[in-house]
Amino acid sequence: MSLKNFVREQLKEMKGGIGNVSRRGLEGRRWCSRTRSHIAPDHAAPPSMSVEQGRWANLPPELLLDIIQRVEESETLWPSRAVVVACASVCKSWREITKEIVKTPEQCGKLTFPISLKQPGPREGPIQCFIKRDRATSTYLLYFGLVPSEDEKDKMLLAARKIRRATCTDFVISLVADDFSRASSTYVGKLRSNFLGTKFTIYDTQPPCEAAIQSNSRLNRRFNSKQVSPRVSACNYSVGTVSYELNVLRTRGPRRMHCEMDSIPISCLQEGGSVPTPSLFTHSFDEPSSLSPASKGKDKVTEFSSTSLLDIPVPVPGAGDPLVLKNKAPRWHEQLQCWCLNFRGRVTVASVKNFQLVAAVDPSHKISAAEQEKVILQFGKIGKDIFTMDYRYPLSALQAFAICLSSFDTKPACE
Repeated sequence: MSLKNFVREQLKEMKGGIGNVSRRGLEGRRWCSRTRSHIAPDHAAPPSMSVEQGRWANLPPELLLDIIQRVEESETLWPSRAVVVACASVCKSWREITKEIVKTPEQCGKLTFPISLKQPGPREGPIQCFIKRDRATSTYLLYFGLVPSEDEKDKMLLAARKIRRATCTDFVISLVADDFSRASSTYVGKLRSNFLGTKFTIYDTQPPCEAAIQSNSRLNRRFNSKQVSPRVSACNYSVGTVSYELNVLRTRGPRRMHCEMDSIPISCLQEGGSVPTPSLFTHSFDEPSSLSPASKGKDKVTEFSSTSLLDIPVPVPGAGDPLVLKNKAPRWHEQLQCWCLNFRGRVTVASVKNFQLVAAVDPSHKISAAEQEKVILQFGKIGKDIFTMDYRYPLSALQAFAICLSSFDTKPACE
């Protein structure tokens, strides 16, 4: 029997013995019911819950390390990648070793845990995804893969819902496709437009670096007090903006856009440069959804509207200028009579939404010509309500998804 089959059999055998671990708490049951639609959570059990690790925790560390390394190397794509997540779900010792072995997308080019969606993509090549639009429900689902599969068993990464308001439009982003509440632990960020739909702000539920967390600790303490419902996500951190140029003369051509990523320094494109990379979610997936006893009774739960003042810009300390992305210039094709870009077969339908973004650099930034030519994000149409999204370092899946969502909003002044 091969090692892969052996591990699969052992995981099935352990399922009955550690069922109490996978079913602990109300939140745990909710996560288990959604494992088909998103990457499994990378949170550990809360200290208050005693977990029986059983005989599987007593394996020699050297043997356990070798087993998980072989599994991680063999199971590279979804859905087989779920075996790696299953190894991290056995017990605490298995989880710690799995987290030690599994690298970030920048290092290995693989998506494993939810936090991978907030970490920068690989440097060598793009991570290829596609987006499905549902006009009836105004939802947008991001899947991992080249194109939709025939059996519709694609791995869903993120979901967004478009919400029109009087003065703006919001795209609420979640880890699941059936819960877009800001009070939910699956809420990861949002995209908000201005009145004209020419400027969009990207918000994250957590700052990109520890320094930003420390600088806002006083604000976090204020909003984590019992005067505010613990179910409400207290802060949205502004991590970037997307701006579209006005087309007053109504000239033909693709939309022109600029993306300023406040959380990513331009120095990340220099040799030896890096991007602030979160390792854990700042909120716990195991937090109880019910109100604490202190907030019940006479205390009235504070509700925040869409115009909440909890939107905090997060500059990266000591990082210099932020990264700015711009459209890669298209060329006019005389025979086809249209603007063309080389999408390398990933885009097949002409659309005003199609774009490729490259870094907008100044000679003083000392960025190599090869880095300047790299397409960091490309987005385009391949069918009715189906679009491809390919992103790479230094963008994360969440940031790339938010930039692409801005293309779905109506922009009569830019076309």
